[in-house]
Amino acid sequence: MADVMQREFSSFTEFYPAYLSEHSNRTCRELHFIGSTLALFCLGALMLTANLWWLLAALVCGYGFAWIGHFFFEKNQPATFRHPLYSFMGDWVMYWQMLTGQASF
Repeated sequence: MADVMQREFSSFTEFYPAYLSEHSNRTCRELHFIGSTLALFCLGALMLTANLWWLLAALVCGYGFAWIGHFFFEKNQPATFRHPLYSFMGDWVMYWQMLTGQASF
């Protein structure tokens, strides 16, 4: 599966199943969810305070937790490195699916 993200994709619809296959480890998915939730809180703090440090904190939380999940638990390279836009979109689709019970933690 490590080569899945080396492919080129013609659409997000084509990309997303491959993206999910790179998130089979439960701890990795949980870390994604935690990081994304913290990133949302940081963005809320940014809006309330107008302090740009919260934007940096949002990026560190969102990507930091996800990358820890990939490097230490999933043992693969994050899709962000090869497909940054689709990966960002996939993070939020997966987050919404976990939040609404459509995908498991």
